[in-house]
Amino acid sequence: MNAYEDSVRFSVLGPVRAWRGAQELDLGSPQQRAVLAALLLRRGRPVPLTELLDAVWGEEQPAASVSVLRTYVSRLRKVLEPGRDASQVPSLIVSVGDGYIVRLPTDALDLAVFEQRVAEAKTLRAAGELSIAADLLHTALDRWQGAALAGLPGPLAESEGSRLNEEHLGALEIRLDLDVELGRHDEVIAELISLSGKHPLREQLCQLLMLALYRSGRQAEALETYRRTRSTLVAELGIEPGAPLQDLHDRILAADPSLAPAFPEERQAGLRTEPSAVPAPDPVRPSEAHAVRPAQLPADLPTFTGRDVELDETRALLPEAGSLPAAVVISAIGGMAGIGKTTLAVHWAHRIADRFPDGQLFINLRGFDPTGSIVTPEEAIRILIDALGVPPERIPAGLEAQTALYRSLLAERRVLVLLDNARDSDQVRPLLPGSRGCLVIVTSRNQLTGLVVGNGAHPLRLNPLTSAEAHDFLARRLSAGRLAAEPEAAQEIITQCARLPLALAIVAARSATHPGFALSAIAEELRDYQGSLDAFTGSDITLDLRAVFSLSYQALSAPAARLLRLLGLHSGPDISAHAAAALAGLPLRETRGALAELSRAHLLIEHFPGRYTLHDLVRVYAAERVRADETPQERDRALERLLGWYLHSADAAYSHITPHRRRIPLEPLSSSCQLATFTTHEQALAWCETERANLVAAVHTAAASGLSGIAWRLPAVLWGFFYLRSHNLDWADTAEAGLSAARAAHDREGEGQALLDTAAALRHTDRLDEAIDALHQAMAIHRELGEPDARASVVVNLGDAYLQSGQLHKAVEYIRRGLAINQIVGSAWRQGIALSNLGDAYQRLGRFDEAVACLEQALTVLRASGNLWVEGVALDILGTVHRRLHRYDRAVEYYHEALKTHRDIGNRWGEGHTLANLGDAELAAGKPEAARASWEQALAIFTELGHPDADELREKLGRLEERPLTG
Repeated sequence: MNAYEDSVRFSVLGPVRAWRGAQELDLGSPQQRAVLAALLLRRGRPVPLTELLDAVWGEEQPAASVSVLRTYVSRLRKVLEPGRDASQVPSLIVSVGDGYIVRLPTDALDLAVFEQRVAEAKTLRAAGELSIAADLLHTALDRWQGAALAGLPGPLAESEGSRLNEEHLGALEIRLDLDVELGRHDEVIAELISLSGKHPLREQLCQLLMLALYRSGRQAEALETYRRTRSTLVAELGIEPGAPLQDLHDRILAADPSLAPAFPEERQAGLRTEPSAVPAPDPVRPSEAHAVRPAQLPADLPTFTGRDVELDETRALLPEAGSLPAAVVISAIGGMAGIGKTTLAVHWAHRIADRFPDGQLFINLRGFDPTGSIVTPEEAIRILIDALGVPPERIPAGLEAQTALYRSLLAERRVLVLLDNARDSDQVRPLLPGSRGCLVIVTSRNQLTGLVVGNGAHPLRLNPLTSAEAHDFLARRLSAGRLAAEPEAAQEIITQCARLPLALAIVAARSATHPGFALSAIAEELRDYQGSLDAFTGSDITLDLRAVFSLSYQALSAPAARLLRLLGLHSGPDISAHAAAALAGLPLRETRGALAELSRAHLLIEHFPGRYTLHDLVRVYAAERVRADETPQERDRALERLLGWYLHSADAAYSHITPHRRRIPLEPLSSSCQLATFTTHEQALAWCETERANLVAAVHTAAASGLSGIAWRLPAVLWGFFYLRSHNLDWADTAEAGLSAARAAHDREGEGQALLDTAAALRHTDRLDEAIDALHQAMAIHRELGEPDARASVVVNLGDAYLQSGQLHKAVEYIRRGLAINQIVGSAWRQGIALSNLGDAYQRLGRFDEAVACLEQALTVLRASGNLWVEGVALDILGTVHRRLHRYDRAVEYYHEALKTHRDIGNRWGEGHTLANLGDAELAAGKPEAARASWEQALAIFTELGHPDADELREKLGRLEERPLTG
């Protein structure tokens, strides 16, 4: 038997197969083949048992997976080495450690041979041996018998199969590229059409097909291939084609001679011939149109003001006067409806018109026109060619030919082109000049991402005017004296118009036509509309804000339009993508697509990655649309999804911020909502801080919408966040709103919890009498409901409230009672709090021994229950006890321990309080500079939190400055 007949060969480029000589071997079940594939793909490297198990079954491994896998290996050995007896060591599949290794020569595996030949072909191609490289790739690709690892189960087949199939496609693209370069374009068109259909997002395949078609004299089909691929990319991925594909498209449009095919021998020699099959267009000679110097800019607005920052940005786009830019300069001015895009573009164009001596072209593309008559690229190009003086009979048929003529006319000329109100990049791209010296200004309500990515456009997004700019805007129209006479009314008008130029212009026009009307009367009229767009209507549809917004709205896809409507229900200042998904009841991926569309249309502003905000007047429009276009039931469901998402996400944060505190029972979250998740304490705190304004708004929205359960539960789960960050006003505000909602719904459980939360907030805002009253009301409710655990919490909180109010003997009475009750109900968390409070009461009474005993016992309980919150407080109180006993070194030690604990959990108020106490101890110990440093740190924290203790610290630092120097 010769070596070939005895050797074993393997294939993974298709189904996993093996042969001994010419005979194919039976490799057994799909799972058994998967084991072999895992070993073959590692090619001479050991594969641990765990990796093999994962390769075959992933996470869902059967109970006896190890023994089953070893059985598979045993069977494979018998098939691959049938003559081996039990005493012989296997030579193909060898045991290594707890795994296995396959030992075989490189040419025994089709994948290894394929990869070797592809590498050789790339080397030959780089050396200019194109024909040999192409033949080698043809041979390598012939080894494939279908999709790699076809028919195998398990994670390995999925991941490695995808990788290998990508290698196959990459090699195929190289081979096809070589075939086209070698002049075989006719031969590969059918194959490229088939592959492009299977892989419509592969831009390289599209490029090759376009070039092959063009070189075969099928220019129209080449351009249609581009249009089809671009439509797919935009629809599927929301992106424009890459620069190489767009460049090829433009070169085909221009019949670029460099695209013509070369004969194989010329290609091998690196030579080119002029095109013969595709003749260059015969446009009008540029000299024939040079006599026409268009000057089509609309009149500049005489009252233009502001936009200095934006004008500085535009100025930077052009080189110094007298020099030409290196390429066509394109500025894409974007922004929401009514923001002043056209006004700025026209003003800028007039300021620089003298730098373009060959004229200025202007066209309103009517991308968002009330009549709906959008100017097509074909119409626009004919209008522009006509403006350049070309007789109608000399204008060729077809957009491609007309575009080539237009670019030829502008070659070597310095022309400014203002394309106003564009719908999208496709409408604009044929209207772009092709040579340097020209400036194109484009305005659009959409983000023209395709122009930015594919044509190097410089984006400039307009935002609402600043308050100062808005004031100047009105002053230019109504006179500065009129505004100076009624400054408060002027400011209210600016606020009601949300600094939107169109809204300001509408109101200014009304005021200018009624000069006898006081500005206060105009402001009152705006107030009377109560957030409606009725204040900004007019007989001219272009000056009716509602109608202007509706044009952008009507251009949206159905999902984006629905999301915009639903955003009218959201009362917070901004919204995250996850919250928007909950509002819409859609998967996050679909929601991101709708958000991106709204951002491109400038109806949303992505002010931070993944966070979006609405302009105030767009929010009003969205609220109008949601009331008009959604049923009350759908509005209620959407609002409940959103508020429920905020509640459950805050609860997920609560479990990290206060991990051992009693959880508030919640209703289940809608299955369509994807909950915010956290892995660390810091993450949870950061999320709460980011969403704070939305969470406060959510409480009030829930209360106003009859969702009382959310209204009182949300402040309850935000308890720890409000405490740590000292957001005391928000705490009191939301707790009182939740309490009112619970009472309105006659929800006694909610009322009891809300009274507890209200009392906690009141204690931290020094409204101690009100806090004590709220706690006594809570006690009555929980006694009525028969809730001993809740009553135990109330008693502890009452003790703390009396302690803070200075009623020390009453505080001791309630704290000791609370301690006893919590020992009965088994709440170690509250026992630690009670012991800490009792130690504080004793130290205030001067009973220092009892204070130390209580606080040391408190630390034992707090540490056992993981209550870092109160551990920091107890350490601080111990420091104060030792300071009062003049044991300053010990006091400083305790304060530093307390600081570390506060900082570990992000307790900013606790950190500031302990730093202030530390400064007191350091000063008493004769270390004024150390005291100054501690107090300055405390002052920075209290100033950041807006805490009233900041004033006391400023006084201490002032007195410290007045101290005489000692040497």
